[in-house]
Amino acid sequence: MDPLGAPSQFVDVDSLPGWTDAYEAKQLDSHQNPVEKAQVGVRSPFPYRKDINAKIILWKGDVALLNCTAIVNTSNESLTDKNPVSESIFMHAGPDLRDELQKLKGCRTGEAKLTKGFNLAARFIIHTVGPKYKSRYRTAAESSLYSCYRNVLQLAKEQAMCSVGFCVINSLKRCYPLEDATHIALRTVRRFLEIHGETLEKVVFAVSELEEATYQKLLPLYFPRSLEEEIQSLPYLPADIGNAEGEPVVPERQIRITEKPGVPDDASDEEGLEADLSFIGSHAFARMEGDVDKQRRLILQGQLSEAALQKQHQRNYNRWLCQARAEDLSDIASLKALYQTGVDNCGRTVMVVVGRNIPVTLIDMEKALLYFIHVMDHIAVKEYVLVYFHTLTNDYNQLDSNFLKKLYDVVDAKYKRNLKALYFVHPTFRSKVSAWFFTTFTVSGLKDKIHYVESLQQLFTAISPEQIDLPPFVLEYDARENGPYYSSYPPSPDL
Repeated sequence: MDPLGAPSQFVDVDSLPGWTDAYEAKQLDSHQNPVEKAQVGVRSPFPYRKDINAKIILWKGDVALLNCTAIVNTSNESLTDKNPVSESIFMHAGPDLRDELQKLKGCRTGEAKLTKGFNLAARFIIHTVGPKYKSRYRTAAESSLYSCYRNVLQLAKEQAMCSVGFCVINSLKRCYPLEDATHIALRTVRRFLEIHGETLEKVVFAVSELEEATYQKLLPLYFPRSLEEEIQSLPYLPADIGNAEGEPVVPERQIRITEKPGVPDDASDEEGLEADLSFIGSHAFARMEGDVDKQRRLILQGQLSEAALQKQHQRNYNRWLCQARAEDLSDIASLKALYQTGVDNCGRTVMVVVGRNIPVTLIDMEKALLYFIHVMDHIAVKEYVLVYFHTLTNDYNQLDSNFLKKLYDVVDAKYKRNLKALYFVHPTFRSKVSAWFFTTFTVSGLKDKIHYVESLQQLFTAISPEQIDLPPFVLEYDARENGPYYSSYPPSPDL
């Protein structure tokens, strides 16, 4: 209630029905039984995840009226656009917002910038600029729109926001087809929540009456509310579902391998030997690939060039990456054995590996490798550090050296180049010996990056305690072994 006793025009995000609420009510009314897991033959690349669905809200209303941590404003490069979303935000935020925007000096297409919410119920406004759409530049428009959603979510994560209210970023003035844009919006949010779901509690899609039907139609593709809905939605997914983060895949950068390279798709098999074979060896695929058998012989003889080896390794990695994007890895993700936390004292991303959370004898280690690639592919493009907690591991958790060698051989060169340090926390004498043998005789270039850390106090000289999520058992072990000094640090939530 406002001071005059009138009801507030703002809408509390916690009062809005979730994406699953109406569906669950319908299921109860119709007494439908969910599909048994045994009946599911093929899973969607966006599998049913109750935990993710619980964060999603579809709401028909004005985004400016949402009471959440941040709302999204779609604007132009000078942040002066006059569209229904922006005008409503400016009206409710008050004149101070325009003064604040002048200090930002504009915003490039695909970027996101932050201001205070002023008179809004939302604490912050995240301003982003959607692309102008032209069919001949569709690829660039898709990539820019993806960047809008991704950068908004990344900013929300960095600012530790609990909830974000999205308007439909692709404004009518910019001519972006609504359905195409909605696919990008939904899958980008879905992929972000898969990787960083713990950082956001609610994501609201605030839509108009015209936009609501499209969102209602496409949401089940990316946020199925049951196994049955997942299976029913699978045929309606577009051919391009993006990469591990939802980013559009550029067809020109892919290699299309047909059953018979160079032969037109409508060529008849009945033509046999009478067909024109002049195309053999002249097709682009054949020219690029060369004689595969000869390449293999040269590799064995150590005569293949470094460039050719790198090319072959990149193709191999891309195959693993494609498989990682298509596979359901939720069982591996639930182990919480690998996750991203803050940054170290040099501003580099910190990735954590919890040894005790890896039940080596019970899980499919190939899926574990796929999950590592799925999570790390976008992290490894920039400098990063690894923190491995060896705390309280035993034989049940020990990673086999053959697996580590395979992982090291499979990953892209960027992983090795951009890894700046590996902090080995609470090592044992046996683990130090094993690591020495592995880095001396099995892989090269890793030994100088390993730092053995006997206590958390040592680790905190490189990474601030506020920048790393520590499993409670690690804190307890360290306090027991190295004294109660660390008990003053609040334990992280259960991982």
